[in-house]
Amino acid sequence: QVQLVESGGGLVQPGGSLRLSCAASGSSFILNNINNMGWYRQAPGEQRELVAQITHSGSTNYADSVKGRFTISRDNAKNTVYLQMNSLKPEDTAVYTCNARDILSRSYWGKGTLVTVSS
Repeated sequence: QVQLVESGGGLVQPGGSLRLSCAASGSSFILNNINNMGWYRQAPGEQRELVAQITHSGSTNYADSVKGRFTISRDNAKNTVYLQMNSLKPEDTAVYTCNARDILSRSYWGKGTLVTVSS
């Protein structure tokens, strides 16, 4: 099995920045076969949505709402994925959850970290 632990959430003013981290641990066999890692978010009363995703080789894709403001990156040696969030808006307020998917398309989820953007 694989465990994902997020960190870096909190309260930030509009226009501010936060950096989320997600560290994966567990079965070395599975960790060595993780393909995609990504971040999802769910705001109160809303459905969960994909924020950003990165493949093992570094290809990325982003939700239109965060393009140009958020950057996803990955350290394969540390089994860690990051989400740098700049120019944060109140509508970015949500629980951000880390996801990893292995080459068999099995999906693993963290417990989430709350990001609140408010003055």
